[in-house]
Amino acid sequence: MSEIKKLFQEYLDYLEIEKNRSLKTRENYSHYLTVFLKETGVETPGEITDSVVRSFRITLARKNIKKITQNYYVISLRNFLKYLVRRGIKSLAPETIELPKVARRDIEVLEYKELERLLAAPEGDSLRALRDRAVLEVLFSTGLRVSEICNLPRYIDLTRGELSVRGKGEKIRVVFLSTSSKKAIKEYLEKRTDAEEALFVSIAKTGKILGRIIPRTVQRLVDTYARKAGIAKRVHPHELRHSFATDLLINGADLRSVQELLGHANISTTQVYTHLTNKELHEVHEAFHGVRRKEE
Repeated sequence: MSEIKKLFQEYLDYLEIEKNRSLKTRENYSHYLTVFLKETGVETPGEITDSVVRSFRITLARKNIKKITQNYYVISLRNFLKYLVRRGIKSLAPETIELPKVARRDIEVLEYKELERLLAAPEGDSLRALRDRAVLEVLFSTGLRVSEICNLPRYIDLTRGELSVRGKGEKIRVVFLSTSSKKAIKEYLEKRTDAEEALFVSIAKTGKILGRIIPRTVQRLVDTYARKAGIAKRVHPHELRHSFATDLLINGADLRSVQELLGHANISTTQVYTHLTNKELHEVHEAFHGVRRKEE
């Protein structure tokens, strides 16, 4: 094993053990750094130079990889170089690597009528329909990420209506269940006869429980019911998270509280929702300001 590969492995161990990063984070960093090794052929820290990094970034750009994904590669490499500095190993100074500018993405949210149709789309009292209704209600009630909703435990206190969630960076936060989401969960659990400990499970066409639900299943069910609800665009579960955040802000919640509920490490991440609420305020102004003058 080359010196650089050995250091990569030690860095990944450091991320998992000392920095307490999730296995998914380790897996992602491993992928990005392995690609860097394969494309550049470096074998020692000293071989990582400004020209090598620039050449690697040109390679990524020419593969038509999205700018934000290119950022992930660069961030991984820069953090690895910071690790080398911490250990006193000579290599390229991490601060010499600048991240590419990424245009702010417009966040898409569902219109309120679309949201209502989506939440009402699962019909019937089969286990699958009850599960799907509960998944949609919980997504909108809590603003959970897909991975977080898949990891929810079955045995929760519906009376309190609070859930402790382990999110990104293994940080724990509290989220809250609405009255409608508690009702949906209760009806769904009353139909369950299995001993699976996950709250949401995958269900075979035969009705057999296959184990904990996976993100792909959640993504598929959201998109399926969106089409059933007559929503023309493709809908991802993350749009329910966006709708959760904007709904809170539009109704007067402060930005810091929304940051806590979403589990954002930095408030700047939460601030991307403010342009959406500004749009809503503009519509309120249009509808209600100077009404008497419009009538004259």
